[in-house]
Amino acid sequence: MSPDPQKVKIHPTAEVSEKATIGEGTRIWHQAQIRENAVIGKNCNIGKGVYVDFDVVIGDNCKIQNYVSVYHGVKIGNGVFLGPHCVFTNDLYPRATSEDWEVYETVVEDGASIGANATIICGVRIGKNAMVGAGSVVTKDVPPHALVYGNPATWKGWVCECGQKLVQKDFKWWCPRCKKFVGVPEIKEINRK
Repeated sequence: MSPDPQKVKIHPTAEVSEKATIGEGTRIWHQAQIRENAVIGKNCNIGKGVYVDFDVVIGDNCKIQNYVSVYHGVKIGNGVFLGPHCVFTNDLYPRATSEDWEVYETVVEDGASIGANATIICGVRIGKNAMVGAGSVVTKDVPPHALVYGNPATWKGWVCECGQKLVQKDFKWWCPRCKKFVGVPEIKEINRK
């Protein structure tokens, strides 16, 4: 379904398949490529040089910075931030000459943020409102509200939906910016994953 030019903004250098579905209010910038059957929600900002593979699903209100690569098998929730040059993989055992490969689904839940140059190894789930630090390599699931970074990315704390790092107060996790308590998984659970 060709996007309605009255409801979306697509730069003339972007390549958007007529079989892609683009939500109202979305902006697609210079040299981006959106493949067939990709679904991009409403009010998204797709930066310069972004690649969105076939059948990828991206929710509403997402901000995808320059040169992000979102490959087949990835599902992005609503309100997700993807920093410049971050990349998702989709094959655990890649070979240039193999035709026998399997796509592993990767899910990024609502409100999550992934920093610049992060690499997300396929088959993981990044939880709601989680934050992945710049340059990280994510090799396993990230729980909701978790702050992870490094290579491989490991748990470093908790974040609020506003992005602020949570602090412990009265045996609960509290946001110094929002002034509210946030429910998070037990630390024992995190260390087992």
